Amino acid sequence: MKYNCLIIDDEKVLADSTAEYFNLFGVSTVAVYSVDDCRKFLGGNTAELILLDINLGDGSGFDLCKELREKTNIPILFISARTSDDDKIIALNIGGDDYVQKPYSLGVLLAKVKAVLKRFGQAAICEYADGYLSVNFAEKQVKVNGNTVKLTALEFKLLAYLIENKGKVISKKELFEKVWEDKFTGDGTLNVHIRRLREAIEINANAPKYILTAWGDGYKFTGETK
Repeated sequence: MKYNCLIIDDEKVLADSTAEYFNLFGVSTVAVYSVDDCRKFLGGNTAELILLDINLGDGSGFDLCKELREKTNIPILFISARTSDDDKIIALNIGGDDYVQKPYSLGVLLAKVKAVLKRFGQAAICEYADGYLSVNFAEKQVKVNGNTVKLTALEFKLLAYLIENKGKVISKKELFEKVWEDKFTGDGTLNVHIRRLREAIEINANAPKYILTAWGDGYKFTGETK
C-alpha cells in the first residue's frame, strides 16, 4: 500500500497518537517502532515522507537514514528529544531534510508535514542541461558529467529553485520561505544544504562555479561553467 507518511519511533504511544491525528486530517499515516519493522514495512509498502526518530530500540536512526538514502530520496524529517546542535548537523549531513524537536505540537507538525507533501508532490515543469550538469525536474534526477548523483528531496528542491531563478541573487529569507516554507529555518541548516549541493555538482566545491555566495545577501545559480 501507499501512504503519505511513515513514522518510525520506538515511543509507541506517541507514534500511534501522531499517526491517528494525521489520519484524522487526511494524511494517511502508519507507525512502526523499530529498524526491523521499517525494513519489513518498506518491503511491501511505500510512503511519501518519513518521520524518523534518532534513538530506536534496535538501532540508530542515523544509520537507518543512511541505509534509506541508498534506495530513496523521499523527504526524511528527524524527530528527536535530543537538543544538541551536533545531532541536528549530523541529521542534515547524512541525508535528513529537517529536524523536529520533541515534544512537538501535533498541529504544528501536521502543518509541516502537509507543506512538505505539497512541496515535493508538485510536478516540475522544465529541464536544465549545459553539457556537464543536467537536471530533469520531472524525474527529480541530477547528472554530473553523465553520472547520476544522489540528492535528498530537499537538496533537489533547493537546487531546482536556484536554477529556476538562474542569474538572480536569492536571499536566505526567500529560500527559507519558498524552499523550506518556514521563515524560522536557521542559517546553519541552509549552509549545510548549500555545501552538500556544491559537493554533489561542482567540479571543485571549494571554488564553486554554479552556486555562488552573494555575501550578506544570499546565493545565486550562475548557469554554465564554461
